[in-house]
Amino acid sequence: MRRIPLLLFSLPALATLGLFVLYPFLDVLRFSTWEWSGLSEPKPVGLRNYRDLLQDPAFWGSLWVTLKFWLLALPPFLGLSLLLAFLLEGTPYERLAKGLLFLPGLVTLGGATLSWYTLFTPEYGALASFLPIPPWDREGFWALVMVVVFTLWRHLGYGVLVASARLKAIPKTLLEAAYVDGAGPLEALRYVVLPLMRPAVAFLVVVGTILSLQSYAAVFLLTRGGPYGATRVLGYYLYEAGFENFRLGYAAALTVVILLLTLFFAYAQLRLLRYGEE
Repeated sequence: MRRIPLLLFSLPALATLGLFVLYPFLDVLRFSTWEWSGLSEPKPVGLRNYRDLLQDPAFWGSLWVTLKFWLLALPPFLGLSLLLAFLLEGTPYERLAKGLLFLPGLVTLGGATLSWYTLFTPEYGALASFLPIPPWDREGFWALVMVVVFTLWRHLGYGVLVASARLKAIPKTLLEAAYVDGAGPLEALRYVVLPLMRPAVAFLVVVGTILSLQSYAAVFLLTRGGPYGATRVLGYYLYEAGFENFRLGYAAALTVVILLLTLFFAYAQLRLLRYGEE
């Protein structure tokens, strides 16, 4: 009988979840079995969109670009979040520094990309006369690096706040006990602090992976997938398929694949981190 009131109290949240998450996902699954441009009459094709997707070199190329983006973005995001949280802990300017780090995430994405483009364009950017800016508008590697740096600039403050919150939750008595037992600062950091930071590390790894696999807006506004497809991540390839080539059924199938890849990588990373704890 006690479960009935709990279920009633949960109904608003469950209804919202079903309306805005479950129902759209089921619609995407339905669209992925259609050949549909958005204007023509939908034609059921079964799993043909998935077969075409797996045989499409452009899909595998965009997947490879996304993995490179993930490899370039995740280690600095994780490492800098932890390092800055450690360095700022207990300093007089801790709150000010964290506020400044978090500020880029509050700026509108369009305004942020416009300012970066104005400042860092190699030919006529405001900083091009003072700094050796690589030709990221012509060379694929530097274009990908530019998108990675922009993404870190936008989200690093959030990572620092997460790491700092976990750091403050570590009981000071554990560190004091470690110092009494003869541990130095490095030993206390390695054997006490870092193991207790695992929940924050796991969360940041999953968040960084999701940001990498579902990145789109920064690529769209900074590079448009160029030069020569060097920054065409899966999210931007999805946009091209659906809204430039009008293959909405194919784009829906790609959406399902991106979701499955995101869930797989997030689950695998959590399993690895939990295995390390054991």
